[in-house]
Amino acid sequence: MKNLIIVLIVILGIFPSLCNCKMLIVKSSGDLNIMIRDAKVGDELRLTKGVYKGNFIIDKPLHLNCQDGAELDGNHQSNTLTIKAANVTIENCKIINWGDDLTLMNAGIFVEKTAANITIKNNYMKGDTFGMWIDSTPRALIINNKIEGNLTIRSQDRGNGIHLFNVTNALVEYNEVWHTRDGIYIDTSNNNQLINNELHDLRYGIHYMYSYNNLIKKNVTRRTRTGYAFMQSKFLTVEDNRSENDTNYGILMNFITNSTLSGNQIVDTHQQQGAGGESYIKGAEGRALFIYNAHFNTVKNNLLTRSDIAIHLTAGSEDNKIYGNYFVKNKQQVKYVANREVEWSFEGQGNFWSDYQGWDRNFDGIGDEAFEPNDGIDKILWKYPTANVLINSPAVQTLRWVQKKFPVLKSPGIKDSYPLMKNPFQYPLKKSAKKNLGVAYESN
Repeated sequence: MKNLIIVLIVILGIFPSLCNCKMLIVKSSGDLNIMIRDAKVGDELRLTKGVYKGNFIIDKPLHLNCQDGAELDGNHQSNTLTIKAANVTIENCKIINWGDDLTLMNAGIFVEKTAANITIKNNYMKGDTFGMWIDSTPRALIINNKIEGNLTIRSQDRGNGIHLFNVTNALVEYNEVWHTRDGIYIDTSNNNQLINNELHDLRYGIHYMYSYNNLIKKNVTRRTRTGYAFMQSKFLTVEDNRSENDTNYGILMNFITNSTLSGNQIVDTHQQQGAGGESYIKGAEGRALFIYNAHFNTVKNNLLTRSDIAIHLTAGSEDNKIYGNYFVKNKQQVKYVANREVEWSFEGQGNFWSDYQGWDRNFDGIGDEAFEPNDGIDKILWKYPTANVLINSPAVQTLRWVQKKFPVLKSPGIKDSYPLMKNPFQYPLKKSAKKNLGVAYESN
């Protein structure tokens, strides 16, 4: 009998539609905490227009549904909402003014370990610290929320918009985050999906630490210091994302292994000029893709364009497959200093280089001569950037020719034996292509 009761409780928790659930109308003149206390498992609390001040705890499966003008105000204390039960839904609410204590992890919505199968959708949130903190919770759905931080607080003193700690099988989709510290922060969390999120005016758009087997797809970052920061993680699939006007890095890979980056577009990664008009700092150029001590990854079919440096590799990072990418109109295509030559092609397919000056006499789409984007001349230009004005001069071209004819003068670096001749991003594009790519690029 005892076991039967337990089974019934589990079934009612997972399938609240099987219970005698009610829709309860809540007014701001009442006490929302009492309404939550008195509600039955699976009930829907429909909040009418008004301000609901307090710090609310949901400890049973409920549906909190706000109508237009309903506002949950945490009165600048603790969490506005704390979720302790499984199968809770929070939707259509305006959630503001939670506490400002980062150490206590104050959040607009704090989801505890016991709150599996949480659904948070269509909410607007604004506060000083974390928008949402999801703590060791499986199967969270975080969909179509807007989270705004407090721009008057220093970036490092704000919380993250969506913070996932030790979370599994979450879907984070169609959210917009701005003016928090990081947009979406993932720590020690596996088998999650981040899809179609828009993240702008932040430190990092998406920030991964110690996480495995995650999908990051079709997200957009704009005006962040780093669009996508992947650190100490494995088995990431990063595809069809976009970085626009990010400052330091479009995508940063730090101690990343066995991961795939494909179909991403990284556009206009530039070091910002100081407000007083001071010149750029040498060595702090914007890097579309920065790879630090990352091995056994595949980087293919990405567009890196109009950035200070398209790709910078350092601290090893030599055992990666890099092919099918499009390096278009960057101030510097590759920065890579090493003691051995590294091949950037795979199974006869290299990369497209907008500054490749070779020919394709047999019209097979592959350049007749290998391309070396960071030869000895390039390294001289790194050291003496003012010499860039001579890059297309007869003197520099003669030095490149001498370097080819006398390899003893050549230092090790990147070699693309099968450079691609065609650029699918070449302007003009068909209307359908423009719709898919968002913007068109010239190849030369």
